[in-house]
Amino acid sequence: MTGRPRAAVAALPGYQPGRSAAAVAAEHGIADAIKMASNELPFGPLPSVAGAISGGIEHLGLYADHGAAVLRADIAAFVGLDADQVTVGAGSAGILQQLVLSYVGVDDKVAMCWPSFEAYPLFTALVEADEIRVPLLDETFDLPSLAAAIDADTRLVFVTNPNNPTGTVVGTDEIIAFLNSVPSTCLVVLDEAYSEFVTDERVTDSTLLLADHPNLVITRTFSKAHGLAGLRVGYALGHPEVIGMIDRSLVPFAVNELAQRAARASIDAASEMRARVAEVVTERTRVTGILRDAGWNIPEPQGNFVWLPVAADATALGSELERRGVVTRAFAGVGVRVTIASRDWNNRFLAALTEVRPTPTC
Repeated sequence: MTGRPRAAVAALPGYQPGRSAAAVAAEHGIADAIKMASNELPFGPLPSVAGAISGGIEHLGLYADHGAAVLRADIAAFVGLDADQVTVGAGSAGILQQLVLSYVGVDDKVAMCWPSFEAYPLFTALVEADEIRVPLLDETFDLPSLAAAIDADTRLVFVTNPNNPTGTVVGTDEIIAFLNSVPSTCLVVLDEAYSEFVTDERVTDSTLLLADHPNLVITRTFSKAHGLAGLRVGYALGHPEVIGMIDRSLVPFAVNELAQRAARASIDAASEMRARVAEVVTERTRVTGILRDAGWNIPEPQGNFVWLPVAADATALGSELERRGVVTRAFAGVGVRVTIASRDWNNRFLAALTEVRPTPTC
């Protein structure tokens, strides 16, 4: 082996993204495979945002503002906070990694419910910390049990709302009770990558909790509802002291010039973004109704995806759908996550699912 990598890094399995349509098409000889595996928005950026991107090409020979000061100010105004309560990074995943790097050390503990976002264990292992996994309850974060699992060595806890991959939410009142039970020495990271898609009235504006809970950090992204996954822009909201610590681990110029321009333009077009989100929610409701009418027992989806909790059948179901040109995200032994896409693609998924599983398995 060339060099001497850290043992923790050598042991990392690496993040596994959803398979591409091209890879599945080549493997199975399918000309028109579709990808419904990565929760990408089916529309792409808004027209005004596309214009902001193309209009910034002439600046690519220059470094972007490392601190993204103007974007931070725009986000602060958008969410109703002060600019020193906002930071930006390379997608919300980049900020999540920064949080772990900034607050967790060797032999510290990181707590989460499971299954949840696959990057959490990778970030935890990277800093050689110990992982606490608490099982979901009815496909949902079990906050009382998660709180009970936190001890004096727990430096950070993830609360994913809506949860990825199950799409379920916990109400704001439940989050408040959880925050009140967590020691101030433990940072609570409320991962809200899919918050724009939430229609459950139990979930209200989490930014209002920041004033009373300085150990709370909220992470969000422009990747999902804003349709900017390829540009990697995420942001965090929190106490100025915590924001300052996150900034210390930011890779220089991590958020490029075009990404900053696109994010700012997308904020300016927020009403158009919400209209697109409403289209996705309408399709989500339609797909969910069809699945339930067919006998599938699925949790109430609150992201831009639906979850089939098929347990041990997950890998087989994912493979069978792929052979019919529908690429979903199978989580071995747990379930299959399916992105809500265009109506045509959703219909193709439903038809393929009916063909391979005429009798529901969950």
